[in-house]
Amino acid sequence: MLGVRIAVVATMMALSGPAFAQQPAASPPAPVDYSKVEIRTTDLGNNCYMLEGRGGNITVAVAADGIIMVDGEYAPLHDKIKAAIEAISKQPIKYLINTHFHGDHTGGNEAFAKDGVTIVSQVNVSTRLAAGTTNGLTGAKTPPAPQAALPSDTYTNFSKIRLQGRVADLKHIANAHTDGDTYVWFKTANVLSTGDTFTSGNYPYIDFANGGNIKGMIAATDAYLRLTNAKTRIVPGHGPLADKAALMEYRTMLITARDRMANLVKEGKSEDDVVAMKPFADLDAKWAGSELASKNFIRVVYHSLADKPPDTQRPLLKRIFRRS
Repeated sequence: MLGVRIAVVATMMALSGPAFAQQPAASPPAPVDYSKVEIRTTDLGNNCYMLEGRGGNITVAVAADGIIMVDGEYAPLHDKIKAAIEAISKQPIKYLINTHFHGDHTGGNEAFAKDGVTIVSQVNVSTRLAAGTTNGLTGAKTPPAPQAALPSDTYTNFSKIRLQGRVADLKHIANAHTDGDTYVWFKTANVLSTGDTFTSGNYPYIDFANGGNIKGMIAATDAYLRLTNAKTRIVPGHGPLADKAALMEYRTMLITARDRMANLVKEGKSEDDVVAMKPFADLDAKWAGSELASKNFIRVVYHSLADKPPDTQRPLLKRIFRRS
């Protein structure tokens, strides 16, 4: 019964979750045949590995007494992912870190938790999974995740995971790809896992309806540039393995997009206006995989800068005045 429920939840996430690999579209994509998905493993050195399948990239860091895993793709790929990790090491998977809440990164939570793995995330990931979410571009709704799929260990700003000979630093970047992003820094291995705050060689999806903002995306790249050097192996949320030079190119693209869109918003342009103007046409050749990806990036950057942030202070002020 558990396997059926996992498959159903994963399928719904695949259709409605804002995964980079499937840009939001007017109609749902065809169901994925997970039986044909292959898990590719890249050795990053220092007992760290990058796994690529159908969803977000996975990072695997092997310690003397266990394994730390970053992101878990879709539920139907659990067995294939587990087999790929067992081919690397016979150590047990101790921790699975969610870099954010989207289904192409968290779909495997329930199955890995059943294996005894501790699921770790920034606290907003658990909140979003428990409540269900709505895609800001399409209106598609992702239902609440089952209790067993929720992270059992959450943090707010910073955390560490320690195994024998291995430390993972977890840091929250506020309002970047979502409102619950975590990057994972394996300092001694010189490996950085970014989640979808960095997508190598392609425009990112910025989930503005769930706390994402291009300003936070730029702040994330600034943090990564401070951490890394020319030899750092950077595992992006999607796309090929990257280095610091690729990250710098990505940051330049984000800043260019932000500055151009800020001027258009200041001029009072509407969302339809800016889509028609194609303000990032010169960037599309390198960063847009399709016309839809180009339009979606315009729209998410527009919303990042044009939408008013939620008023979180007013309820607090009301409570203060009532007390006085």
